[in-house]
Amino acid sequence: MNGQPFVVGGLLFAVMGIVHGVLTAADVRRPTLFTPKDDAVRVAMTSTNIRFMRARTSVWNAWLGFNLSHSLGLLVFGVATVWLGLNVERIQASKALLAMPSLVGLAYVFLAVRFWFYLPAIGATVATACLVAGWWRA
Repeated sequence: MNGQPFVVGGLLFAVMGIVHGVLTAADVRRPTLFTPKDDAVRVAMTSTNIRFMRARTSVWNAWLGFNLSHSLGLLVFGVATVWLGLNVERIQASKALLAMPSLVGLAYVFLAVRFWFYLPAIGATVATACLVAGWWRA
């Protein structure tokens, strides 16, 4: 069995994670990309704490942290999926194990369509199609 679809799908998810992380990191220094269009909203986010965290962090810092951790999750998922694709014959993975990346990919597609914007939805859909093809060929 060829693990190439897993490698391609995993690389797409990893690249999306890297790009998202780089763009978010830019907002740490100078908010321009993932900041609200109305700057008053960002200012309010920086001066408002999260209720259960008391004065520990602002909503803006939590927002940046969420985006950075989301990027890390995409990157780790992508790298793990690439590894699976490169080693699928050697590890003799079960059909159920090989379905896991497709299920995670479908979750990302749902999230992108429901909560984000078109570019991540397209990327997640293409990457997930690769993962489903890899699982189907297994």
